[in-house]
Amino acid sequence: MRTLKCVLLLLVVITMSGCWDRMEINDLAFVTGTAIDLTDDGKLYCTLQLAVPGSKEGGSSGGGGGHKGTFYVISATGTSGTELHQALQKKSSRKLFFSHRSVVFISERLARQGIQEALLDVFTHDPRNRLKTYLVLVKGGDAKDILELKYPLKQVPIEVVNEMQKSGDDVTVTLRDFYIINQSEGKHAALGAVELGDRLKESQEQLFQSAGTGVFDGDLKLTGMLDEKETLRLVWLMNKLRFGRVTANMPKDYGEIGLILNQASSTIKTIIDDDTVRFKILLEGKGMIEENNTTLDINNPNQLKIIKQGMEDTIKQQVEQLLLKLQKKYKSDCVGFGQEIYKNNPAMWNRIKGQWDTQYQEVTTSVQVNLTINGAGMVHSTLEIRK
Repeated sequence: MRTLKCVLLLLVVITMSGCWDRMEINDLAFVTGTAIDLTDDGKLYCTLQLAVPGSKEGGSSGGGGGHKGTFYVISATGTSGTELHQALQKKSSRKLFFSHRSVVFISERLARQGIQEALLDVFTHDPRNRLKTYLVLVKGGDAKDILELKYPLKQVPIEVVNEMQKSGDDVTVTLRDFYIINQSEGKHAALGAVELGDRLKESQEQLFQSAGTGVFDGDLKLTGMLDEKETLRLVWLMNKLRFGRVTANMPKDYGEIGLILNQASSTIKTIIDDDTVRFKILLEGKGMIEENNTTLDINNPNQLKIIKQGMEDTIKQQVEQLLLKLQKKYKSDCVGFGQEIYKNNPAMWNRIKGQWDTQYQEVTTSVQVNLTINGAGMVHSTLEIRK
């Protein structure tokens, strides 16, 4: 009987105790985006975009610093993540909540100095940060300008993430991806970039646009920028290309052909002779001709072979130019050639990894391209051929 009473008393205590550390939704400030810049005196300048409670997505009245739209921003300066968080929290009457943050913007100026302290120390140890948060480089200007942007559609962080998820030829990196690359052997980081775009004439609203890719060295310092065409080739080399458009000039002044790639793959083969290493790269793709500005007849099998060979030669030359730029100019192994050595010959990698940053600049690569053109869709012969 005494045991039964004790059990009943325990059940009553458990059911009446509640959650002692419960946080009401009205006490939270939902962070949707973060921007990190570098001040003239070398400090970090952090900006948060906070959702306005009860606002609806898509309102055009939303804007930086205001409380009448869908969001507002707060900013603070500091030398460490803890100092920044404390300063930002003091500017908000509600507890900052980061679980809904979709993107972190990093200014080009900060990235060129190095983002190891700004990212690894600030975000690694804080369990409030989502590993699915995207990292995006802001080309030119300040990262906070993107968060303060008066955009005609939804909030900018949401739109940036949506665009990255839909695009098949952009470099997309999350916090999780970034940490894995940083801890991996023989591979450097690369981040997709955006920049401010055109202003709308009839309002104060402004657009943003994709700006290629920023590539980093082993010290997590930005060493160079790739344009959108170079980004497509890089994504293809990284075996992450899902969709893309390629144009090429045909030989003998035939004209230009446009191809839509809907399947693409990359294979890197490591060849080791004694202590010398070289790589063979095979790029394969399937696509359909989108535009024919040549005098070639796509319905003619022999002329279709000319188109196929011209496309393959052009892509091969473009990829070789990209690899040369990454090796000689930017000194960034963001493709992961060192990682290929590590996976195929760990013993050799242990011998050369200390000198890989130097050896990588002299490594030999050969590129082979194999395209399959399935058809021309609605594009057949040009009007000139029909005449």
